[in-house]
Amino acid sequence: MALELTIKPDDIRLLCDRVEAAQEGAYAIHKLTDDYPSMTIDDGYAVQAELRQRYLAKGHQLAGWKAGLTSRAKMEQMGVHVPSIGFLTDKMARTESIGIKTSEMVHPRVECEVAFVTKKDLQGPDCTLQDVLDATDYVLPAVEIIDSRFSGFKFDLASVVADNGSSARYVTGKVRLNPRDLDLTKVGVVMKKNGEVVASGESSAVLGHPAEAIAMLVNILAEQDEMLPAGSFVMSGGITEAIPVQAGDAITAEFQILGQVSMTFVA
Repeated sequence: MALELTIKPDDIRLLCDRVEAAQEGAYAIHKLTDDYPSMTIDDGYAVQAELRQRYLAKGHQLAGWKAGLTSRAKMEQMGVHVPSIGFLTDKMARTESIGIKTSEMVHPRVECEVAFVTKKDLQGPDCTLQDVLDATDYVLPAVEIIDSRFSGFKFDLASVVADNGSSARYVTGKVRLNPRDLDLTKVGVVMKKNGEVVASGESSAVLGHPAEAIAMLVNILAEQDEMLPAGSFVMSGGITEAIPVQAGDAITAEFQILGQVSMTFVA
């Protein structure tokens, strides 16, 4: 099944130019549908695919994928009703020990997620939660640093898909567990900023079960004639709303059973 596009290849390249420049230059742009009001989600994925090819051509390695807008809190915060996906590269990864530069981003925000690493290929269009669990090597705690490149952090789904689901950076914790050894619907998480609790939630907020988000992602990939290969790192989506950060902030995400993830932000 291929994407059904309403905009021309030249337009896809033009829109990708805008997104790529905003991501690399860390500046805000107006949402893409302002100039292309008929733009669809499929068009957004076509721009995202062009962006992925450009980054891979520059030497990035595809690390995996992310599901976005998978919790009711995030959908309400962003004013959308359909989850989305985006790609992750090795150059987006950061460690707990090195400060993350906010100067490289426009609207940096953090959210707690359960991440999956696969040991088997996953193929849609009928991927299920059980398929995901059977194909998972381990799960681990993660924090995604998202960064919408759109002015005022205001956008629609087609634009955010083209902006690669606001992907920017991610940090993982050290605990790795077999998903069959814990109840992935009951992983509580507390996010602290500078020692103060700013968000909390439970992993069931992600489509009822984080593995459901991975299955959804695999099925969206199938719509683009793609699959999820073994060895992929996949983020299942924010458990809570995204919390703004700035230089000088210290973030700690405390996960039940899965441990914690910490990071600092610098200019």
